[in-house]
Amino acid sequence: MGEISIVNVPAQKVMGMYRQGSYKELAEMIPELCEYADKNGAGICGNPIFICHESPEEAKRADKEGTANLEVAIPVSKKIEETNEIKYYELHGGKMLKIVHKGPYGECGATYDKIFQWLKENKKELMGPTREVYINDPREIPPEEILTEIYAPIA
Repeated sequence: MGEISIVNVPAQKVMGMYRQGSYKELAEMIPELCEYADKNGAGICGNPIFICHESPEEAKRADKEGTANLEVAIPVSKKIEETNEIKYYELHGGKMLKIVHKGPYGECGATYDKIFQWLKENKKELMGPTREVYINDPREIPPEEILTEIYAPIA
């Protein structure tokens, strides 16, 4: 687990997809979104992003119930035709905490605990959804080598 830093994240134009369901569906949504953007010439210009709308406690319940808010996005260089499910929009930027998690996605809990402990110790509040940026492809590397940048917006 990496160290927390404070960074200024620029706003990004993205193609994004939203569903309600279980977090395991992210493994299908991201390739589906990337394939659509690539096939239609959107000019993918960044790594896949998961925007997490629930707190850790809410996430566990919502995942179990199949009601989790699943939003994935991919930065693109040009707008392409939208569908009922895939939209073009600007993902907000701003001041955020950043930490890199190394290892399986299912083991990010301790990394999130570190973020929330930092917020508490520094008397800061989370100012919106956290996001995960997937740096490498889990289909190409072993689980212990997976890198995930986690961002948490703060004031």
